[in-house]
Amino acid sequence: MQIRYFAQGPKSEAERWYSALEQAFEDEGAPLAITEIDEARQIFEAAAYLDVEEGEDRADEFAAATGIPSSKVGREELPDKDWMAEVLAGLKPVRAGRFLVHGRHDRAKVQPNDIAIEIEAGMAFGTGHHGTTAGCLQLIGEEIRRKRPKAVLDLGTGSAVLAIGAAKLGRLPVLATDIDPVAVDVARQNAGANGVSRLVDVAIATGFRSPKIRERGPFDLIVANVLAGPLKAMSPDFARHLAPRGRIILSGILTHQRRSVLAAFSNQGLYHRRTVTMGEWVTLLLGR
Repeated sequence: MQIRYFAQGPKSEAERWYSALEQAFEDEGAPLAITEIDEARQIFEAAAYLDVEEGEDRADEFAAATGIPSSKVGREELPDKDWMAEVLAGLKPVRAGRFLVHGRHDRAKVQPNDIAIEIEAGMAFGTGHHGTTAGCLQLIGEEIRRKRPKAVLDLGTGSAVLAIGAAKLGRLPVLATDIDPVAVDVARQNAGANGVSRLVDVAIATGFRSPKIRERGPFDLIVANVLAGPLKAMSPDFARHLAPRGRIILSGILTHQRRSVLAAFSNQGLYHRRTVTMGEWVTLLLGR
């Protein structure tokens, strides 16, 4: 059976809880959600949908991850259902500049000038509702308007939200890579559903180790929404695969990790151009 464990609080706290839950249950792949409960008071809920054995209770795990006392953790037993699809179906569209990330149920909300990115419910590899994705989309829009790149790489593409956005806005080819074969399949499906399968080339890659990356580089724009640790470790590879006047957009970085990431890339001759902050997450724009 499955139990929904949840806690409600101010937006900043709920975002912090959600980030902690992502780390705690990453290996398990448990569905997670952060939803607005009270718009006027800005109260949000962070929830984890955890599989349990009969008679088992995992409230202590939720409490340990978030730092909330077990007595404050909400608990709701759920019937057998695709709860990830249920959660995503209820999410509101997310706007980042001209981009609008939405589910099929919100197609009617797309405006004529929107760059619409449709992600089907149940495809849990990045729905655009996390601040890191929105920050990346904002900077992608600005960079494509500034100078249309000829070669774009989306490293760690997940659902291909970022690759689809770049391809649709600039009508330009994008190489999207991921280490996870399931994510690669999802990314291909999403590219097709958004009408950019001819522009978005999806491939399996471990970091920068891929024949397609070698063939298609160097890149005028590299986007990577991963985590701070892997980004710092790969900083020499970013420098090697970036065109002379290229730009890099990085996210998956907490505010307290910003300086160490910038230092790692500065050591490779790549310098800070701009920071976008959303909650406790930052998105960085770098260049030579």
